[in-house]
Amino acid sequence: MTYEIENEEDIKKKGRTAAMVVCWFLGNGSLIAWNSMLTIVDYYVKVFPRYHPTRVLTLVYQPFAFVTIAVLAYNEAKLNTRIRNLFGYTLFFISTLLVIILDLATSGRGGIGTFIGVCLISAAFGVADAHVQGGMVGDLALMQPEFIQSFLAGLAASGALTSALRLITKAAFEHSHDGLRKGAMLFFSVASFLELLCVLLYAYVFPKLPIVRYYRAKAASEGSKTVSADLAAAGIEVKNEHLAEEDPKHIELLTMKQLMVKNWDYALDLYLIYVLTLSIFPGFLSEDTGNHALGSWYALVLITMYNVFDLIGRYTPLIKFLCIESRKGLMIAILSRFLFIPAFYFTAKKGGQGWMIMLTSVLGLTNGHLTVCALTSAPKGYKGPEANALGNLLVMFLLGGIFSGVALDWLWLIGKGW
Repeated sequence: MTYEIENEEDIKKKGRTAAMVVCWFLGNGSLIAWNSMLTIVDYYVKVFPRYHPTRVLTLVYQPFAFVTIAVLAYNEAKLNTRIRNLFGYTLFFISTLLVIILDLATSGRGGIGTFIGVCLISAAFGVADAHVQGGMVGDLALMQPEFIQSFLAGLAASGALTSALRLITKAAFEHSHDGLRKGAMLFFSVASFLELLCVLLYAYVFPKLPIVRYYRAKAASEGSKTVSADLAAAGIEVKNEHLAEEDPKHIELLTMKQLMVKNWDYALDLYLIYVLTLSIFPGFLSEDTGNHALGSWYALVLITMYNVFDLIGRYTPLIKFLCIESRKGLMIAILSRFLFIPAFYFTAKKGGQGWMIMLTSVLGLTNGHLTVCALTSAPKGYKGPEANALGNLLVMFLLGGIFSGVALDWLWLIGKGW
C-alpha cells in the first residue's frame, strides 16, 4: 500500500475538526428528508384525511428500510462503501425533489393516486436511509468514536431543525391561504438543498481529509475491501492482493456470526431503545394526547421538545462521567426506559400538558444519550473490517427496533374505536 505515515499521532489530528463538521452534515442529510415528511404530516392529514398518513407513511417507510439494511449488512464485506453512500444521498435528493414535483403536478389535491405516489416516495426514503445509515456508521466505526457521535448528533439535529422550521412556518402561514402547503414546500426545498450538499461533501470533501485517509488506509491494510474506492478518490493506491500470502494471520477476521455472538447485548440495546421510542413517538404524541390549552400547537410542541432533547442527549456522552461504558449498566438503563409506557398512558389520561412536555423531553434525552453510548462503545478494539461489519449489524437492529416500534404504536388505538 502506497501511503506513508510520518507521525501517526500528528496525522490523527489533521482535519479532525473538519471531519466532525462534515459528519454532522452527513448525519443531518441522513434523516432531514424523512423528518420533513413527518413534520408536515398535518398537511398530509388535511389532504388525505381518510388514509391515516401519520401512521401509514411510517409503516411504508420502515419495511423498506429494514429489508434493505438486512440485505446490505449480510453483504457488507463485498460492497463498495463509496457507491453505497453516494447512491443513498442521491436517492434522498431525487426523492425530496419528487415530493415537490408531485405536489405541483397535482396542485395540492388529494386522492388515492396522489397518496400512493407519496407512499412510493416514502419507500424510497426507507431504501436511501438503509444505504446511508448502515454505510456511514460502518465507515465511521473504523475511525474515531467522536465521528459516530457527530454523525448521530447530525441525525438528531435534522429533527430539531425541522421542528423549528415547522414552528416558524405555522406562525407565518397559519392564517394565510394555503398556508400548510406553503410550509410543506419550504420544508422540502430546504431538505433538497441539504441532500445535494451531502452528495458533494461525501464525494469531494470527506475522502480527502488526512485523518479520514489515514483510517481508511489502515482498514485497507487490515484486509478491508469496502474502502478501496474512497481511497482511490483521495489519490491513494491500495495494493493488498498479496497480503494474505505475506501474512495470513494479519487478515484473520471475525465473521458476522462471531461478531453477533460477541455483541448480542449491544444489538439488543439498540433494538430496545428504538422499539420503545417509536411505540410512542411520533404517532402517540400526534394523535393520542387529548385537548389542552395549546390547542393545535400541542402535538407540535411535544414533537419539538422530543427532537431538541434528543439532540442534547447525543452530546451528553461527551461528558466523560455521564457516558455509560459498562455493558451491564447500559442494559439496565435501557430496560428501565420501559417505565415510560405506563407513565405516558397515565399522563395522557390525567396529567396536565406541563407533565407531558417534561416526560417527552426525558424520552428524547435518554434516546439520544443511550444511542450514542451503545454505538460508540461497541466498535472499540476491533480491526477496521470488523468494525465496519459490526456498525452495519447494529444499524440493522436499530432499524428493526424502529420497525417494531412503529407497528406497536398502533396498539395505542385499541379501545379508541378505530
